[in-house]
Amino acid sequence: MASIPCTLHLTFSSSRPNFSSSCSVKLNSCFMGVSKLKSIGWCRPSGLGPNCGSRTICWFNFRQNAETAGVYGSQSRDDFDRDDVEQYFNYMGMLAVEGTYDKMEALLSQNIHPVDILLLMASTEGDLPKIEELLRAGADYTVKDADGRTALDRAANDEVKDFIVNYKAQKA
Repeated sequence: MASIPCTLHLTFSSSRPNFSSSCSVKLNSCFMGVSKLKSIGWCRPSGLGPNCGSRTICWFNFRQNAETAGVYGSQSRDDFDRDDVEQYFNYMGMLAVEGTYDKMEALLSQNIHPVDILLLMASTEGDLPKIEELLRAGADYTVKDADGRTALDRAANDEVKDFIVNYKAQKA
């Protein structure tokens, strides 16, 4: 779980704070390498003080989608490694089906880049969101597995094939 460093700006109109329903706290953060503070949300304190603990209800509005916020789709080809292959292999239940890591190890032993191995596996599973993420990262759908099959050859169905071909056509 990620944490976001925030700066709380509390403004009181008197020497004794009065947290009425109209009082709010502005949250600012230097987030994702931005050098100036940006407003990211607001809070309404609810019962701050030593008697009841410090509780705050916060709402955040990052004003970005996951891709532009650097959460999804911002990885490059070299950001993927052997661990990502193993995690995806387990996540998709391939270990349960195969019973061993033999197929995964065979792909890894061929000196195929991990992002291309992930594309081969995602294509076999028909995992379109993962395929899109991998293609954005620079995965090569023409790389062949041990049997000489590409991601297109291993595609679970025609929808997956069309998605890969059309994605590459859009990028060209």
